[in-house]
Amino acid sequence: MSSASKTPSKAGATVSPKKLGTAGASTAGAAKEAKKSAAGSIFSVGNLVRSLILVVVGWVAYDIRLHAIKEYGLVIHEFDPWFNYRATEYLDQHGLEKFFKWFDYMSWYPLGRPVGTTIYPGMQMTSVFIKNTLNNMGYPISLNDVCCYVPAWFGVSATYFLGLLTYECSNNANAAVASTAIMAIVPAHIMRSVGGGYDNESIAMTAMMMTFFLWTRSLRTKNSWWIGIFAGVAYIYMVAAWGGFIFVLNMVALHAAGLVIVNRYSSKLHRAYSLFYIIGTAGAIQIPVQGWKPLKDMEQLGGLAVFLALQLLEVCEYFKRQQEKKNKEKLNFYEVQLLRMKVFGAAGAMGIAALAIFTPAGYFGPLSSRVRGLFLRHTRTGNPLVDSVAEHQPATADAYFRFLHYVCLYGPIGFAIACFKRTDAGFFLIFYAVTAYYFCNKMSRLIILLGPIASALGGIALSFMFNWSFAQFDDVLNPEKEAKVEKAAPTAASATTEKSKAKKMKKLQRLNKGKTSLSDTIGLQQVYEEQKPMRKGMAIFFVLMTYVAARQFWHYSHVMARNMSHPSIMFKANLRNGETIMVDDYREAYWWLRDNTPEDARVMAWWDYGYQITGIANRTTIADGNTWNHEHIATLGRCLTSPVKQAHRIIKHIADYVLIWTGGGGDDLAKSPHMARIGNSVYHDICPGDPTCSKYGFVDQQGTPTPMMAKSLLYKLHGHGQVPGVRVDKNRFKEVFTSTYNKVRIFQVMHVSEESKRWIADPANRICDAPGSWYCTGQYPPAMDKLMAKKQDFAQLEDFNVKKGKKDEEYQKQYHKRMNGEVQSDRTSDYDRSKDDEYYEEDDDIPEDIIDEEAPKWRDTASTTRMWNLIHENDIEALKAWIEEEPEAVHIRSSDGRGPLWWAYEHRNKKIVKLLKNNGADPKAKDKDGLKPKSMMKKKQKSDL
Repeated sequence: MSSASKTPSKAGATVSPKKLGTAGASTAGAAKEAKKSAAGSIFSVGNLVRSLILVVVGWVAYDIRLHAIKEYGLVIHEFDPWFNYRATEYLDQHGLEKFFKWFDYMSWYPLGRPVGTTIYPGMQMTSVFIKNTLNNMGYPISLNDVCCYVPAWFGVSATYFLGLLTYECSNNANAAVASTAIMAIVPAHIMRSVGGGYDNESIAMTAMMMTFFLWTRSLRTKNSWWIGIFAGVAYIYMVAAWGGFIFVLNMVALHAAGLVIVNRYSSKLHRAYSLFYIIGTAGAIQIPVQGWKPLKDMEQLGGLAVFLALQLLEVCEYFKRQQEKKNKEKLNFYEVQLLRMKVFGAAGAMGIAALAIFTPAGYFGPLSSRVRGLFLRHTRTGNPLVDSVAEHQPATADAYFRFLHYVCLYGPIGFAIACFKRTDAGFFLIFYAVTAYYFCNKMSRLIILLGPIASALGGIALSFMFNWSFAQFDDVLNPEKEAKVEKAAPTAASATTEKSKAKKMKKLQRLNKGKTSLSDTIGLQQVYEEQKPMRKGMAIFFVLMTYVAARQFWHYSHVMARNMSHPSIMFKANLRNGETIMVDDYREAYWWLRDNTPEDARVMAWWDYGYQITGIANRTTIADGNTWNHEHIATLGRCLTSPVKQAHRIIKHIADYVLIWTGGGGDDLAKSPHMARIGNSVYHDICPGDPTCSKYGFVDQQGTPTPMMAKSLLYKLHGHGQVPGVRVDKNRFKEVFTSTYNKVRIFQVMHVSEESKRWIADPANRICDAPGSWYCTGQYPPAMDKLMAKKQDFAQLEDFNVKKGKKDEEYQKQYHKRMNGEVQSDRTSDYDRSKDDEYYEEDDDIPEDIIDEEAPKWRDTASTTRMWNLIHENDIEALKAWIEEEPEAVHIRSSDGRGPLWWAYEHRNKKIVKLLKNNGADPKAKDKDGLKPKSMMKKKQKSDL
């Protein structure tokens, strides 16, 4: 062979296929190495940038939750937070052992409440731990201040755990950062984590996100299953924190079951879930409020069912491996399914036998009303107490946009992208999104569950779309990278001509066999590659659109944060003259009770306010927001909606004062139809034959009461001395306090039964579960035996452990029909009752009140506001109708002593002035400054009238 053939020339010598392949591979490898090196450098810088962003996001998440603290100070908000704070104080002062044995006789009087066994103690334990730790470290802080800051602190931690969950499920750091940024300010998360909103959900979201993250982390690799231990520990904290742990348990169980259904079962899944369930359940059982419920309650048995199913699947896998080892060949699909059918069939037979034994014995508990309501229309729960709570209403489309804003538009995009991330953790986001959306659609309160998943999916959508957008400008943003790729491409191209031809032939063969993708078949891929300018334009449009949306989302979230930071216990308002005032009526009333009533005073109020009365006023209440005893609340509802005499005959045995919320809006009068329905669910003689008490309520939008409502104690107390012609018998109920802006009124109960009070206070009259036990329930006094005999315990349809008679079934049937509007009744009359009914009016030994002629006190009331608005709007027809129905309306006065005639002159309205004078308005009356109505006009215009 010649030397020429041995040494190819530089110009055009041939190259052997082997060397050609080596050269091509070397060139391609160099290009990949350069790309990897560049990517590594970008990743390092990217990590620094992401870290800085996360620090800023954490500060924003904290700062946005402090609006209430900055504006109102370190004040506990709402109703439930006051019970939580009182319980935290008790734990701090008495320790954990006494806390779990705390029987509170200041609530649910005269029965009392075993707080230690009916509370989720996680938040109290956390707050006391933080307070003690900070004080021991030299940072003195009060328990009140810790409780006010806890929601903001845990709002930040929940935000970070959501970022970790997003990363675990998407394996995308940018998506994790974006989701963290959204979670930090999304209103659906802020709604339960504002400073001062010391509620269980404020720490529960951290526990939930931590549990979800650790659960998905345990499924990352085949050797990461041991992290299920930590997921179980996090779940224990979740159980201690909030009753919503049921969602967490069933969400993890659903994910595990879903992975089996999509054929992703593995020993890793079995081990991780087994550790999670065993440790989590063992810990949950130790929490007094739970006890053995995880193995008995219907809403928790789903987790147990999945646990047992995974054990059976692992048994099948064991037998499968044994048979394959023995036969030295793998079992086919049908043989595996046959094996599973045998194992599950045997287990199913044993399960049916167990159900046949335990179910009749009442071992399994029923679904709660709230859980049952998640699977039915809100008004069909069958429980008027549950139906009365606004938070149990279904969420509307407006609610989604209100609490998610633009995230509800980006979320579906992220959901679609997540559907292509087919990993064990990736499936979790899909199941979470579907489940959370379903439950939010049933109960508006559960929108809090949608906040995290919407943030995660929104972050995934933003990351994907931004990555795509910036990729369109690689030639500008990363020219060195583009140059290296282009430089490597020609060298490799000449060496891979044969390979290209071979690939094209294979592609053509696949096309002929119908195995190409849809985009290859119709040419979309080629069109996409050729339209680079159009892609750049779309990328710019998306970036600009997202920038505008982000600014609006930022502004909207801060506005919502401020709006949700207004505590209901105090708020700012504007007077008619434009002056801004702080309305602190509620605390004013509670402080009055604390400072002006005996320590053993008992205060009757609707259950909403019980927590604040015990927490702020430190006085005994009849009921509170725990709502554990339906029959007791029904008795309270009966007291408030009965006629004055009948109400007093009950109230004098269990209360010294009656507190009501007035002032319009959602006050007690607006809630009273619910009170009547709840009372009637236990005492059917309140509204005979009508479960919805349709004859108790308002006739029109002007607040005209039905005859039944007009006679009720609540209506008399609400309008006493303020609504023309409405007075309560002062021999039975004496007004002792009205708040500055008429938001709260307190009446002293006259002729209280001291005998009943002493009987209830005597420890010998309590029923203990064992001699010397701390668990001793109070009883109603003997004087109420006649009323208690008429009580019929409320039996819900879902409680299959309670045997229901025909009356119960008929009651439920009528309730549903009337709630659906299928039955109408005349609301202008009262019900027909016999004298045998306890509800029927009877005489007693208390003398009738002789109504004196003293003028009622001047106050700003709902009636004065309504009158001023009618005159201001010149609504003469509505004013005429009101005066015809209530002639005394022309005499009402506001706190400045002025009334309708003053306002008519002030508005220079001749017709209304004439109408008021014709109906008895006194033109010579004087206000508190001694001014007559006509003085409201300017001198030059007096002659016009």
